[in-house]
Amino acid sequence: MDPLHVCIALGPVAMYLLVLGAINLSSRPLLTTGSRDIATLGIAISGFAVAGPMELFLPVKAVGFWGPAITWGLMFGIYLLGLSLVILMLRPRLVIYNLTSDRLLPVLDELARRLDPLPSWAGQSLSLPNLGVQLTVEPQHLLRNVQLVSAGPHQNFAGWRRLEAELAVALRKLPGSRNPLGYSLITAGLSLAAAITFWLWRDPTSVQQALSQMLRQ
Repeated sequence: MDPLHVCIALGPVAMYLLVLGAINLSSRPLLTTGSRDIATLGIAISGFAVAGPMELFLPVKAVGFWGPAITWGLMFGIYLLGLSLVILMLRPRLVIYNLTSDRLLPVLDELARRLDPLPSWAGQSLSLPNLGVQLTVEPQHLLRNVQLVSAGPHQNFAGWRRLEAELAVALRKLPGSRNPLGYSLITAGLSLAAAITFWLWRDPTSVQQALSQMLRQ
């Protein structure tokens, strides 16, 4: 594989590792939704789609008619639409970084009692019937985060949005705990970025030729 395609494929992955590493090294809890989490991952692997299927199935006639910029923009737009469809089909999910389940559960229990007069726990599962939310608490020990995953297909999205907003406020009062894995993620991201930069610098002629071929010029 030429340096240009390596850069396109691995560049977004390097940025993703750096961002994920910085999040894990933060001293504060970070709350995000499953949709944002998957969207970020989809952008991270978009380089593989560009350097692989998109270039392979690039319509040459469209490049000649509209030009490479518009054609590639349409191809990437199709990828984003596919990613959006996947995200819309997902069940609600919340992800809390830099917090263990032992520290989250008391906060979540207090919040549940405030939001719904009839909360019920069954092991790690929580039901908020008046809010229309049923979830399971799933700790991810390696990344030191906790996921609140919807249990069952019948969910109230407005209830999930309210739970997210209230939980975000409650988490501001809690100190987080840094995950040492963040150092490994940042090291991997910097190593990838350095390798990509070296490959591009070492053979600029090959990069130019590959770019021309990619744009069908």
